[in-house]
Amino acid sequence: MEYLRMLVEEFHSTTVATLGEDGHPQTRVIDMMHYEEDGVYFLTARGKAFYQQLMEQKYIAVSATKDKKAISLRGKVKNIGSEKLDVLFEKNPYMKQIYPGETRKALEVFVLYEAQGEFFDISDPAHIVRDDIVIGQVQQVLNGYEVTEACIGCKLCYSVCPQKCIDITAKPVVIDQNHCLHCGNCKEICPKQAVRLRNQKKDKVKV
Repeated sequence: MEYLRMLVEEFHSTTVATLGEDGHPQTRVIDMMHYEEDGVYFLTARGKAFYQQLMEQKYIAVSATKDKKAISLRGKVKNIGSEKLDVLFEKNPYMKQIYPGETRKALEVFVLYEAQGEFFDISDPAHIVRDDIVIGQVQQVLNGYEVTEACIGCKLCYSVCPQKCIDITAKPVVIDQNHCLHCGNCKEICPKQAVRLRNQKKDKVKV
């Protein structure tokens, strides 16, 4: 919930990607205006190509950055019509000037309700912070690397780790996922090929 709050209140303006008519990615800047436990809310007008893409594809990718911190999400969206439209206007009063009075009827609200992504903070370059974000019940794809039982404890991985985020007191050694850059240096140097991608999936519940 803290990451959703940051996305709406601190980042606010985000880059949202869909697929254009030509099948290529298309982006635009969209304000994330409200959040609840079930997701993040935004709006657009029915006459826009973006609206049609949302209705047809029902899936978006979102990214935002500020002060060397970033949030990215990708997942399912659904149209909830005029529901919460008044809430979004009250929380984002500038919208009353963009769409005054009855002209707001052109707008409909969407919610990003099943998604996964990450928070990434490089404000302290020597100690980066990374964390997973999950909205709703999705099968989460795990990113980054892990070390298997084939590890011999040679510590070569630690020697090439930019963040020194590998615990070499254990065997197999353990990568601290919240400080890992996902650069792959450890995998490339491992003489036993004990480092592999964390490409498993696991169930996550609502944040």
